Amino acid sequence: MRPLAAGLATLAMVGCASTLPQPGAGWQAAPEMLHARAAHAVVAMPAALYALGGTGVGGRPVLEVERFDGTRWTVGALLPGGGLNAPAAAAVGQRIVLIGGFGTTSNVPTDAVHVYDTATGEWHRAAALPRPRGGHAAAVLDGRIHVIGGGNSQSTIADHSVYDPATDRWSDRAPLPRAMGSPAAVVHDGALYSIGGRSGLSDFGDVWRYDATADRWIAAPSIPPRGTAGAVSYCGTIFVIGGESQADRTTLGEVLRLDAVKGTWAADTPPLPTPRNFARSVVWKSAIVVVGGSRLAGSSHASQGSPVVEQWRPVCS
Repeated sequence: MRPLAAGLATLAMVGCASTLPQPGAGWQAAPEMLHARAAHAVVAMPAALYALGGTGVGGRPVLEVERFDGTRWTVGALLPGGGLNAPAAAAVGQRIVLIGGFGTTSNVPTDAVHVYDTATGEWHRAAALPRPRGGHAAAVLDGRIHVIGGGNSQSTIADHSVYDPATDRWSDRAPLPRAMGSPAAVVHDGALYSIGGRSGLSDFGDVWRYDATADRWIAAPSIPPRGTAGAVSYCGTIFVIGGESQADRTTLGEVLRLDAVKGTWAADTPPLPTPRNFARSVVWKSAIVVVGGSRLAGSSHASQGSPVVEQWRPVCS
């Protein structure tokens, strides 16, 4: 195993200083992926978006790694092995770190960490996760990849593992206050947030902010319960996008915005035209982009994927 180069790129970046997007154009359709997918991973890099893993038509694994350059999607590589659903991913310079996941469409997790070099199209292995997991979330904070939540083959977990690309080593940090799978992870205003999640048939509205100095989680304003939502930091606030309510057996199109002044979440932004769970969301080229996901509720990690890509360009004051 070899250490990765420094130069981490976050999955979601702060855009503007204001906490309130101004009225403007709503969501717009973008070119669809070549392969429908849900329970996948999406990474935003300066030159392109990448979609990896997940399940597609009929809940079958998707092996093709797709790249979007702003005009069209192309296939750049194939995943090693037989496919992954519900992995997590982050960018390290020109490389994508693909972390864990469940094998094909099973509930058997892997501890494997695969690294894809976008310049050469080659894969290599990095240090394995401390413990196998799938259905987790990842975000980059202070040059390290934080992986939170997820599940093993028996139950959801609260594990919080941190990968240092410079040393190719993992370490454990304070676990989430509750074991959960399918949370959304986002770095906002220099802090890591865990948003929503689920365990079994229970959805959670927990929002937690990680205090890295004290190595502890602090409660933040909660949201209506949901899992598999997307989250991004943009216009000086956090947006939570889509997801699934198991209690209502509903795939969500709602977009929530954190009102830091009131300490509440507002549903005053345009909803997704196409409601989706596993709503993988990134900020790329001054737009919030939601890539793929499932329109059908109740299918867990073997969801029928969608090729739909939609973007929204809020105007930040």
